[in-house]
Amino acid sequence: SFYEELVSHGILKALTAPVEGMVVREGSQNYVAPQGISSVVKYYLEQSGAEVSYGQHVTHISLRDGRWEVSRKSGPPEQFDVVILTMPVPQILQLQGDIVDIINGSQKQQLESVSYSSRYALGLFYEAGAGIAVPWAARYISDNPCVRFISVDNKKRNIESPEVGPSVVVHTTVPFGSEHLDSDPAEVQQIILSHLQSILPSLPEPSSIKCQRWRYSQVTRAVPDCPGQMILHTQPLLICGGDGFTRSNFDGCIESAMSLAEAVKPHL
Repeated sequence: SFYEELVSHGILKALTAPVEGMVVREGSQNYVAPQGISSVVKYYLEQSGAEVSYGQHVTHISLRDGRWEVSRKSGPPEQFDVVILTMPVPQILQLQGDIVDIINGSQKQQLESVSYSSRYALGLFYEAGAGIAVPWAARYISDNPCVRFISVDNKKRNIESPEVGPSVVVHTTVPFGSEHLDSDPAEVQQIILSHLQSILPSLPEPSSIKCQRWRYSQVTRAVPDCPGQMILHTQPLLICGGDGFTRSNFDGCIESAMSLAEAVKPHL
């Protein structure tokens, strides 16, 4: 039903563009978000009617008079009746305040067992009319120590237009990401570009480039038994969830969200 709703609103479309080297599981259906994956999040936030504050870096969570006091890097602390944490699990464990003592020994052990792969993503942006002469929309690379995936993104999303310049997205391999996790991004960018040049020597010169470090890329080991969520404190409710409690794909995110919603409902 989630897919049907998103498809009916044009947020998702069936993937029809050719993807070379993709492992297709029998009975599975692949989708693409023409306006980017953030459009899925924006759609649900809009549906919820919630007031959203961006760029708030939470640092401390503490109990104050039967409510949660949440402190952030800038601005005064705020108080809440229910707190739901969906950031990567290592970032939950980095929070300060009463939460440090509230997470019990068994929960801490489970949370510490969660692991993520790390990688870099590189975006190459071109002027309108630039030609990317490849027969595929995306391609998995199996024989390069640096590059794992290349996508001609407008082609993959099936939104090619003469008015809009194409873009190419490159994802690195997991070993490369781990090896260069704390390297200077400018140096990493040059290494990725040199490998990309050897794979696609005919690529034109981009008008701009963005290199993104992706420290928590995909969950390689989730919380044991994939419960979808974990209640850290009942009254007031402090609960955490996200793909670290299931798996890193859209189905995993939905499963965790449903599990969180069921746990939160009695507290509303």
